[in-house]
Amino acid sequence: MQYFEMRTYIAHDGMLEALHQRFRQHTNRIFSRHGITPVGYWTPADGPAAENKLVYLLAFPDQAACEAAWNSFRADEEWLKIREQSHVDAGGVIVKEVISEYLNPTDYSSLK
Repeated sequence: MQYFEMRTYIAHDGMLEALHQRFRQHTNRIFSRHGITPVGYWTPADGPAAENKLVYLLAFPDQAACEAAWNSFRADEEWLKIREQSHVDAGGVIVKEVISEYLNPTDYSSLK
């Protein structure tokens, strides 16, 4: 069984495209270096949240692997530089709020 994390990012107004660009160009590549496995990324299909919300699901072998991966990622020098540069390029801080939830699959879930 895997350990899942659902993360919701609320971008500052007008910054969602900058967030998408950062994931496309950098974040996913750096995630893989640290054992962070994306399952999928979504934005709301409609409504006001569609303008500034990104939701994604990550998979880890277990909780310890999750914690180690995030600690490693957050200390990554390339990531720290890219995050700062993306704020400069976007004209300000991109993400307003991060909501993280850890999930256990049910016995009837297709993802385990």
